Amino acid sequence: MTISVKNLLDPEVKCSNCQACCCSSEVIIISDTGVPEQHIYVDMYGSESMLRLDDGWCSALDRDTLLCSIYENRPWVCREFGMGTSECISERTEKM
Repeated sequence: MTISVKNLLDPEVKCSNCQACCCSSEVIIISDTGVPEQHIYVDMYGSESMLRLDDGWCSALDRDTLLCSIYENRPWVCREFGMGTSECISERTEKM
């Protein structure tokens, strides 16, 4: 029996009602996707992650629209994080 990924998604979660919960998670940069330097945090060991501001959210998140301001250059972790997947629902539940 094959289960479609579509059947695993929560149809109630859409871009229009997204609360950008995943944008407050730590995002390690593991490959070069063109993330602008001003959005990269480099720790004392040289590891790179997305910079988070004092409010805890990613610096690339537009606070007015809750959309990614560097969408075309977002890290691979963000590209792989699917809207409405179990990971998405888990983040939304945890942050609410």
